Amino acid sequence: MTSTTTPSRAVTTRRALLGGGLGALALVAGGSAWAADRYLLDHVQIESASAYEASQGTAGSTTASTGGTVSGTTYTSDVATIDITTTVTGSGSDQVTAFVADIRLTDATALRSAFAQDKFGLNIIEAPSVIATSVGAVFAVNGDYYGFRDTGIVIRNGTVYRDEGARQGLALYRDGTMRLYDETTADAAALVDDGVWHTLSFGPGLVEDGAVIAGVDDIEVDTNFGNHSVQGHQPRTAIGLVEANHLLLVVVDGRSRGYSRGVGMSELAQMFVDRGATVAYNLDGGGSSTMVFDGDLVNDPLGRGEERGTSDILYVGA
Repeated sequence: MTSTTTPSRAVTTRRALLGGGLGALALVAGGSAWAADRYLLDHVQIESASAYEASQGTAGSTTASTGGTVSGTTYTSDVATIDITTTVTGSGSDQVTAFVADIRLTDATALRSAFAQDKFGLNIIEAPSVIATSVGAVFAVNGDYYGFRDTGIVIRNGTVYRDEGARQGLALYRDGTMRLYDETTADAAALVDDGVWHTLSFGPGLVEDGAVIAGVDDIEVDTNFGNHSVQGHQPRTAIGLVEANHLLLVVVDGRSRGYSRGVGMSELAQMFVDRGATVAYNLDGGGSSTMVFDGDLVNDPLGRGEERGTSDILYVGA
């Protein structure tokens, strides 16, 4: 496994301004103060997410493990089994390296979410491995980078954090199922009442009813500053469901010639279909794509063995 290096704040915060050509335009147009405030400066809305969840009565609702064991790339406990496999396809400049975590839970609430620095708000970041360590995670992947946006329905660990529907989201239910849904026609409180444990707001949806969603290669998730498109061959993170409480989490490395070029959306979707997924959804990718297992970085983000700070993770605790 690759050793982890936590990037400096100066490096990680450049993502928003350098992510697209609009960054320079904003500065030239005299919008530097606005851009820095919106995309670089922390805006803490909830100082302690764990305390907030406790106040809402959701923090203690998960099934606790009585112990687990790690053997190689497998974890087994009374609430979860995790098996991580590495797949390599193609060769040379067309090679793709992917990591697939096959997860079976006895209770859907064993898949938890955690925020960087245990805070909720905009532009609050930590390396995924640091967040994972802080919550005692045996397994983790980056989430949807909710903190880069001020829109999207954010429900985590059964708690409503934001109710600003903007795009296609993914809802994960307490009964172990998940479905794609239209955030713009949904209400966060009603989703929780219906049994939603987490929502994720990035996209696009990749698989529905066991088939690759038509036109997925042409979908643009956002047209906001610095994050216009998610298309092309890129590093990816995605989540899918085979059946209730049987999840797939996939991280694909990219932008590293001869090791892994990354994948397009339809390629990513096909990975899930080939493994029997009935639904799948794209999460934040690029340099954010990170998988952590038993304290180690599994993949190699951007071919440098370094993680990029992000706002949230999905994890299974040890």
